[in-house]
Amino acid sequence: MISQADIYAAKILIVDDQEVNLRLLEHLLQSGGYTAITSTLDARAVAGLHQRHQFDLIILDLVMPGMSGYAVMDALRPLELEGYLPVLVIAADPDAKLAALEAGARDFISKPFDALEVLTRIRNMLEVRLLHRAARHYNALLERTVGQRTAELQRFRGAMDATTDAILLVDMQGMTLVDVNDGACRLLGYSRAELLALAPGTLLPSPPAPPLAALPGGPAHLATEVTECELVRRDLSLVPVELGWHWYVQAPVAGGQGTGGLLLIAVARDISERRQTQERLKHLAHYDGLTGLPNRSLFYQTLAQAVELAQEKSWRIVVLFIALDRFKSINDTLGAALGDELLRQFSNRLVECVRLRDTVGRLGNDEFALILSMSRNQQEAVAVANQVREALRAPFDLRGHAATLTASIGIAMYPDDATDPETLIKYANTAMGGAKQAGRDGYRFFTAGMNVQVLARLDLELALRHALEHEQFILYYQPKVDLRTGRISGVEALLRWRRPGYGLVAPAEFVPVLEDTGLIVRVGAWVIQAACRQIAEWRDSEVGLVHVAVNVSSRQFAEGDLEGEVTRALAQHGVAPELLELELTETALMSNAERTIVVLGKLKKTGVKVAIDDFGTGYSSLAYLQRFPIDKLKIDIAFVRNITSNPNDAAIALAIISMAHSLKLSVVAEGVESRPQLEYLRRNRCDEIQGFYFSRALPALELGQMIVAGAGLPPGHDPAAQPAQTLLIVDDDVNVLSSLHRLFRPEGYHILAASTPAEGFEMLALHRVHVIVCDQRMPSMSGTEFLSKVKELYPETIRIILSGYTGLEAVLDSINRGAIYRFYTKPWDDTQLRDNIRLAFQHYWMVNQPGLARAAVR
Repeated sequence: MISQADIYAAKILIVDDQEVNLRLLEHLLQSGGYTAITSTLDARAVAGLHQRHQFDLIILDLVMPGMSGYAVMDALRPLELEGYLPVLVIAADPDAKLAALEAGARDFISKPFDALEVLTRIRNMLEVRLLHRAARHYNALLERTVGQRTAELQRFRGAMDATTDAILLVDMQGMTLVDVNDGACRLLGYSRAELLALAPGTLLPSPPAPPLAALPGGPAHLATEVTECELVRRDLSLVPVELGWHWYVQAPVAGGQGTGGLLLIAVARDISERRQTQERLKHLAHYDGLTGLPNRSLFYQTLAQAVELAQEKSWRIVVLFIALDRFKSINDTLGAALGDELLRQFSNRLVECVRLRDTVGRLGNDEFALILSMSRNQQEAVAVANQVREALRAPFDLRGHAATLTASIGIAMYPDDATDPETLIKYANTAMGGAKQAGRDGYRFFTAGMNVQVLARLDLELALRHALEHEQFILYYQPKVDLRTGRISGVEALLRWRRPGYGLVAPAEFVPVLEDTGLIVRVGAWVIQAACRQIAEWRDSEVGLVHVAVNVSSRQFAEGDLEGEVTRALAQHGVAPELLELELTETALMSNAERTIVVLGKLKKTGVKVAIDDFGTGYSSLAYLQRFPIDKLKIDIAFVRNITSNPNDAAIALAIISMAHSLKLSVVAEGVESRPQLEYLRRNRCDEIQGFYFSRALPALELGQMIVAGAGLPPGHDPAAQPAQTLLIVDDDVNVLSSLHRLFRPEGYHILAASTPAEGFEMLALHRVHVIVCDQRMPSMSGTEFLSKVKELYPETIRIILSGYTGLEAVLDSINRGAIYRFYTKPWDDTQLRDNIRLAFQHYWMVNQPGLARAAVR
């Protein structure tokens, strides 16, 4: 901005050949406040004067003797490199004025002079001239500053490129990268041009807030803390760096113009080698240098963490303490180097014995330990201990020397034995000592109770192997009954063990052991042979043809030759394939679905039947279900047990029946133990039943006698013979039951009475009930609860509450949900109640059989 003082101090040169004009203009300017005034009558001296004094304004007369104003301007032009002539011409001729402007003059004044016009034009020209000079000066100053900054930047770039660290300069005002060094390009894998085109936020983490001192006028350089982080390279890999943030306050442009700026310098140092060194040191501190296994320190830490997690999840943890037997003698005989090689080979075998979630550690010279997490019982510990012992059976090759080794193993369990890591390891060590004392090459549990259990298990395994070799297994047969005919439709072969000195052993006690040990494969093959042999015996006797179902375990299917075993047994005994049925669980089917489809498909082509046992309790895919060549589904006892009183169980059972029939499969219900269960299943189109209601499992002789005797089920209720109107009354008060029975007997209803909801469910399963009258307050279940379940099981019934209980909230809620048709109070009006029950029956027929209702009305 040009000030008033700057204008009045401007240097002015007056050039005129007339003295009077000079004096007039000098007086005019002096009176106007101008102080630096020079005048001359000699036009030829103007160029020299201007070269020495650099006038801000030259007032020049155009018409002068010796040298015209035009010539003077020509002489001045070389002195003004930018072509700006600060000339104000004096002219009277209008044409001369235009010519003067074309020659380079900036303005003109006319003769005679007008004082106001002269002063105005002079002031305007001075302002323009001073502004032009200031701009030119500022530009020159700016160029010098840029040059200096460029030189500084070049020196800085030289320093930047000389370091291996990555340096990135960020302009915080525009959030752009100003510059990067070669180290940044190498570290991040970009070219310099590619880096400068990226936003800082894509390369660097968020910077810390600038310190308060990082403001204009503050220190030029401020450094903040150094942090460790990871940067993303161009190939998306991560590189760990030590990142330092440095704030740099840029100085304002020379001349006081501008406010400067804030520059952020990020310096990143690659610490990959440092990290690797730290990891190596950490590994050396926590892992055994010889075997690479966790050492004692890390093993204790891992066990402590496992115990904490087990406390939260209610898991069991098993610790096995393993000591190599007679390792010292091998080490002394073959030398330390081969002893170390033996330990390395043993540790590799040990790792192969456990799951990924388990932990193996080396606690001492020849002492190792295992952590088995999420263990179910001690049998898993026994299995792992036996795996370790088996892993030692094969000789170790020690550079041409064969060495055999055994181990003594101690076992302790959390939370059974101890709840802290130190005690667990101590107890496992103690148990290991007991295993050594017992003769080595064995294992021992810490507690005597567990030792007893394990010994009993071992005894059971040995006895089962003996039973298989000495034919102590026998088959019992449980009949299945066709619900349409009531006759026996087939039997299921069930394994039994007649153990000497123990009698008949329940399957639940020994079948899981057969599964765990793998003996089930051999036993399963025996069962198929025995079943086919029995089919042939019955066929050749008065019993005749009997369909026999045999259970096939998942291990037998996966590990055995099921197709070959079945084919050989059928051929050996001359049995028709359609008389044999294989029952597999969903788990067995899905263990290898594609292979299952192939194997069962081949058996199905021969005529063998296939059933899915315990359907609904395992995991299966409905998409696979239609691909399996199956003939029958068996509803598990879990859904049959409460089928007459639990709507959920009933819904699942009915869904299985409906789905099976849609897929053209027949359905067998297992575990039928009562007549109500039987009638409910029969009413809902179940094909066959099996359970204690008809018969327990029997020896072959007794079962044959039952078939010969023509045993069967009584026929079901004939719907045509069912009483036209059946009323069920449920009340725990015997007097109320008697009163209501007397009240409704003249109406001709078939009246059923139940004193408990359980009896009511049985009546509903045994009879087709139309109307139910139920008391609200009963000891085991309220009337609304009872009728709510009845609604789900028998939605067509008309359900009525009859109670003196005044709490109506639950009753009204049940009415609103449709569980109750009407609510009547005690004591009742006989005539009104009789009429209302009559209307309830009419409502039943109107809703369920409108044709009959119209006929009744007519």
